[in-house]
Amino acid sequence: MAFQSPRAPDAAQAKAPVTALKTLWPFVMRQRGLFAAWLIALALSSVATLSLPVAVRGMIDQGFADADRIDATFAVLLLVAIALALFTAARFFFVSLLGERVVADLRTRLYGHLLDLDQAFFERNRSGDLVSRLSADTELLRSVVGSTMSVALRSTVMVLGSMVMLVVTSPRLAAFTLIGIPLFVLPLVLGGRRLEKISRQSQDRIADANALANETLGAIRTVQAHAREPYERDRFGTAVAVSVATARRRIGLQAIITAVAITLIFGAVTAVLWSGAHDVINGDMTAGTLGQFVLYALFGAGSVGALAEVWNELQRAAGGMGRISELLVETPAIAAPAQPVDAPAPRGALTFDAVTFHYPTRPDTAALDAFTLDVAPGETVALVGPSGAGKSTVLSMLLRFHDPEAGAVRIDGVDVRALAPEALRAQIALVQQQPTIFATSARENIRYGRLDASDADIEAAARAAEAHGFLAALPDGYDAQLGERGARLSGGQQQRIAIARALLRDAPILLLDEATSALDAQSEHAVQQALARLMEGRTTLVIAHRLATVLKADRIVVMDAGRIVAQGTHAELLTQGGLYAELARLQFID
Repeated sequence: MAFQSPRAPDAAQAKAPVTALKTLWPFVMRQRGLFAAWLIALALSSVATLSLPVAVRGMIDQGFADADRIDATFAVLLLVAIALALFTAARFFFVSLLGERVVADLRTRLYGHLLDLDQAFFERNRSGDLVSRLSADTELLRSVVGSTMSVALRSTVMVLGSMVMLVVTSPRLAAFTLIGIPLFVLPLVLGGRRLEKISRQSQDRIADANALANETLGAIRTVQAHAREPYERDRFGTAVAVSVATARRRIGLQAIITAVAITLIFGAVTAVLWSGAHDVINGDMTAGTLGQFVLYALFGAGSVGALAEVWNELQRAAGGMGRISELLVETPAIAAPAQPVDAPAPRGALTFDAVTFHYPTRPDTAALDAFTLDVAPGETVALVGPSGAGKSTVLSMLLRFHDPEAGAVRIDGVDVRALAPEALRAQIALVQQQPTIFATSARENIRYGRLDASDADIEAAARAAEAHGFLAALPDGYDAQLGERGARLSGGQQQRIAIARALLRDAPILLLDEATSALDAQSEHAVQQALARLMEGRTTLVIAHRLATVLKADRIVVMDAGRIVAQGTHAELLTQGGLYAELARLQFID
């Protein structure tokens, strides 16, 4: 499969830099103290900078002409330079710290927002792209707040201050200087919109490469088992080449805009200085006055050139901020009701009342089609059927990862949509077919089931899940780091960690999605005994493709195409024939 870039956003999706970067303003205002300190330091450093040409004029016109005043004029110049250094250092410190805190706040807000989004959102978006927005795009904003914003305001102050001082120094020459301003603005206006669109495309291509690397490294065993390292190198190389080609277009346009703007503005300044030189020769202006004018002109021109760079950076950051803003405005389809009802005392009665649901990615095929099922408190019900029958969707509906399009799901008579998702899920323990192991210690992986659990509770859960033996044998025991996705453990050991987590949770409702599929025969026997103790008095839904794991269920529900086609005990279903009898024949006879 070749790498394919998603369609680039059209112009209607792109926001102007000012509009996109407005999202940052509330985060900046949370750091009012730092913001105010930065503004004060900026004002003082700007005053010191604008005082330099005056000190230089005094040095030239008075210090060189009067030997008695030369020391004083140079002392004033030195004091102004020292003040400039101190205030510039303070400005750098405050604005850099402001950038760090704003970006940290933004990242925290964005990460928390992502955690609240529904499962359908994550089915539509690649995790690698989301991580890219959380890292690479927010890094762009660090430079905006910690550097670009400071340069922009400082350059604006310097441009305005230099213009005022140019007028004060020589109104006639200042009038000529103002001619260069429209020449500078023109290329910015013409190239700005195009630059923003290319910048957004550049960020998208970087995200593509990150997403591809994230996917490949997450499946490194499969890649190496199939000897597909050269193939994956080529795919990633193609993705990187596409991102570099897009970045090259952005950089080229930035370079052209900057070169044109600086050429025009310095051309205008050169013409003005040529006229001033003639005034000095003719005696209409002193050398110190011309020197002062030259410095102010250079300050102003340099600040104008800096504004051109700032504009380019803002265009680039606007693309990243636009990508972040898209996430921040996402609203979860699954959310707590405005006034959630209190969860009743948990008994574990489950009701699926004519539930119909289609996955957004498969709108033409019903995952559940008028699915109706009642489960009594403490009953163990096994869901069996071919792949795609809708078994896992039943668990997703109960956990409220999705809401039904028709019908209702109830726990103890209360519609799950009337409960806060946290209160609903607190009543449920889940063991999935593919266990999730975090890159932390075994102890913390098990404690994830109940964060306030003691070490003794954790060890008891591990013993019940037949995990204590191999955990105690690890070099650091329960504190051993398990690696990313549990890389230091076998599949069966990972599954037992997940079972221990569910045992520790001690919820009234237990969901087992092929919970013993990865265990060897010896471990499976022990874990089945532990699960039997855990399931006693609790409502349990078991999904199993291996019928041997559901023979002791109180009831077996046979599903096909999102519907219940039969239910009963193992013996009753064998007698009835049909789909279950066929599945049993294939597994037990063949």
